[in-house]
Amino acid sequence: MPQSASMGRAAGDGDPYLDPMHSLGYLTRVNFREFSKLLEQLTLPHGVSAGQWRLLRVLWEKDNITQRELSDRAGLKEASTVQAVRSLVNAGLARRKRSTEDKRKFFVTLTPKARRLRAKLMPAVVEVNDVALAGIDPEEAAIVRKVLSQTYANLCERTGMSND
Repeated sequence: MPQSASMGRAAGDGDPYLDPMHSLGYLTRVNFREFSKLLEQLTLPHGVSAGQWRLLRVLWEKDNITQRELSDRAGLKEASTVQAVRSLVNAGLARRKRSTEDKRKFFVTLTPKARRLRAKLMPAVVEVNDVALAGIDPEEAAIVRKVLSQTYANLCERTGMSND
């Protein structure tokens, strides 16, 4: 839970970013955690954890991709992706197949069961966003999206990462 605006600020220091409630990084992090927590509450009854969800979202957009591409698109380290893919395979949601051209590469493909889950689970995204945006003017929400998109682009440029 976020701290109050009066906590976390160094005494006598005028930098507002020292207060966590003024730090975009802190606010983004705590919001992400709460978005994830609520989303998982809605996906777990269908047997999908937060870790699996991230990969399913990517695979629903582009199926039959290499494990490395999946890792890049999901924003995960390869070791985390290996574990999450294993979880999807064990749940009957994906298959791993070694490339015939390059034995080091594995392709990840959704099962029919996972494809059917999309129609059941995507409404959860809408619900979570509706909950988060309750009481917020749509024009203000559009500004927040624009600001977060630009901060993401700025940070990716600085770190040398792609913001695809």
